[in-house]
Amino acid sequence: MKRLGPEFFESPTLQLAECLLGKIFVRSEGPGRPLLKGRIVETEAYLAAEDEASHAWRGATARNRAMFGPPGTLYVYFSYGCHYLANIVTEPEGFAGAVLLRAMEPMEGIGQMCLKRGTDDHLSLMSGPGKLTRALGIGPELYGETLFGPHCWLEDAPGIPAEMIGTSQRIGISRSTHLPWRKFVMNSPHVSKTRNTARHKKCAAGLES
Repeated sequence: MKRLGPEFFESPTLQLAECLLGKIFVRSEGPGRPLLKGRIVETEAYLAAEDEASHAWRGATARNRAMFGPPGTLYVYFSYGCHYLANIVTEPEGFAGAVLLRAMEPMEGIGQMCLKRGTDDHLSLMSGPGKLTRALGIGPELYGETLFGPHCWLEDAPGIPAEMIGTSQRIGISRSTHLPWRKFVMNSPHVSKTRNTARHKKCAAGLES
């Protein structure tokens, strides 16, 4: 499949959160190892302006500097001492925005991903932001990497029809909860099962500080 180039990621954050649905995320762990692929079925958008749940709301820090990088950069962070979360940086360089990858449908390298997760349940293999990073082997070594290199990239695939895209408030945050910035493929069994009203005291799923 065709790799998506930098121009794809230059769309506004809220638009990209929807356009990412259906695209294929590819992780390469090196020569001789199987490619790991997942179809994106759930995302959440985060912006610096007027979004108190965003890491960039108070400006640039050592932790969030990748969010101010060029579109298509990976912003990976450790969430509440539990797991790593992966975000795709959006907005022009110098202006913070990101889309959290919340859930994927396993496509290739499923056996290897099952070993990483310690499960053979394909439906729940990548049905959450922490689950998908473990399945794909995404950690701090990919912080600031782009999606145009040898380690991770996106492959083009047919988009999801508008009537099949759901919208809701974001999950696992306690600030700016009114913003309907979560997008997901309706009726997909791979979408995260956390209910929108859930508030996690530990291992929160959002980009909240």
